[in-house]
Amino acid sequence: MAKKRPPMTAAIRMLRQHGIDFSDHLYRYETGGGARHSARELGVDPHQVVKTLIMEDEERNPLIVLMHGDREVSTKTLARALGVKSISPCAPTVADRHSGYQVGGTSPFATRQSMPVYCEASILELERIYINGGKRGYLVCLSPGVLTALLDAVPIQAAQQDIP
Repeated sequence: MAKKRPPMTAAIRMLRQHGIDFSDHLYRYETGGGARHSARELGVDPHQVVKTLIMEDEERNPLIVLMHGDREVSTKTLARALGVKSISPCAPTVADRHSGYQVGGTSPFATRQSMPVYCEASILELERIYINGGKRGYLVCLSPGVLTALLDAVPIQAAQQDIP
């Protein structure tokens, strides 16, 4: 059986255009499986898997939040840090429209709409991270420094707790 080829997505084109070193990691996607499922499929620590979450403030301004796969975002803490009244996750159809990707395959790279990016600060301390490459069942492994270099990601502290 032939080895499955990694997809060519807008995110991958952006990474290649900027000469970013990354490796491809395909896995069996499971609806609702999330970062824990992808970590299990790839045999990596869920803490190294970074979720890309499309959220919005009370005025419906979209933003991207990058969070460890084994943690949840405290929307109250995030709203306070950003000086807004509230932050909430976008509905999947709205998130798809903002990002240009399908929920479950959302990458922070080369989104359809330019959005500010906020990254849990401790992600930047990791040696390597696994983050969505723009398609369900596809992560790329790269240096977390790419998040600040390419996306101007702002480090924040918004982790609520570890997910059981």
